[in-house]
Amino acid sequence: MRQVGRRRFLCLVAGATASAGFASSLLLRDRRQPGAAELQRVERTSWALGSDVSIVALHKVEAVAKTGIDAAFAELELVEGLMSIYRPGSQLSQLNRNGILNNPHPYFVKVLQAVRNMSERTDGAFDVTIQPLWDLYAQAKKRGELPSQLEIETTQNHVDWRNVEASKSQVHFRREGTAITLNGIAQGFAADRVATTLCAHGIEHALIDTGEIGSLGAKSDGDRWKIGIQHPRKSDAYLSLAELAGRCLATSGDYATTFSPDFKHHHLLDPRTGYSPSELSSVSIAANSALEADALSTAVFVMGAESGMDLVRETPSIDAMFVLKDGRVRTTNGFPANT
Repeated sequence: MRQVGRRRFLCLVAGATASAGFASSLLLRDRRQPGAAELQRVERTSWALGSDVSIVALHKVEAVAKTGIDAAFAELELVEGLMSIYRPGSQLSQLNRNGILNNPHPYFVKVLQAVRNMSERTDGAFDVTIQPLWDLYAQAKKRGELPSQLEIETTQNHVDWRNVEASKSQVHFRREGTAITLNGIAQGFAADRVATTLCAHGIEHALIDTGEIGSLGAKSDGDRWKIGIQHPRKSDAYLSLAELAGRCLATSGDYATTFSPDFKHHHLLDPRTGYSPSELSSVSIAANSALEADALSTAVFVMGAESGMDLVRETPSIDAMFVLKDGRVRTTNGFPANT
């Protein structure tokens, strides 16, 4: 059975086939400009890293677009083979089983370096060693309950980002019982790798959805790619449209995987308390890198509105939209939203 993704976007791509009935009503008409028909559209969808994925590529030569998408999905398969928590043979799964991984792939090391940097910047609010705590909540949910305070406190002893050591030759855990998840950053890294691959094949216009959104160029009518951001309390509605001009977008919300029906307990856990943060319903980050947008959306959600907004404002080329539990929305001036 497929896992439910951590976040959800409604991709409003002109001419795309919506996977859900309500999404079809949100599709924007493609008002083509003279010459726009020269761009051929190729789209492909699949499943990777615990999420539906899709790539739309535009190019004057259809065969070029197809070749680029073939290469992009091969790159996506490589990333999943390294970082998927669902594949027993992935390098991440090997590391979690054995506590050590020799000769890690350069991509794996690069992501772990980015992980460490984000953990340091956020004083541990972003922590990939949260996996044992997530497992605790998931097992309790199967029993129809929440974990006890004692269980949470005991499991927290295994959560500390400083227990992960990574070098070009080896990754290892400094403490037994440590396990990591890259679900807060791998999808963003995958979107960046797909964009780089498409560019290498001469594709200048594309929309990438790996669970996080990346964009290149524009739609066939010259307009910016438009993305609907899921409303955190209305499953059949979007909160806002985001117009992307080569930027990336990531959202973390309390609605994707819940451990209680009131949204109080969910998959976004504060490693410092063992509980889900109580202030925000969702955080959307626009950035030049999908990896950075992905990691920041998780970190800022955990940090809360004030500290999170301070981090956003001190980080170059970053914009954000916060939805508080009471429904209020806060955005930075540069967030590409059209409500």
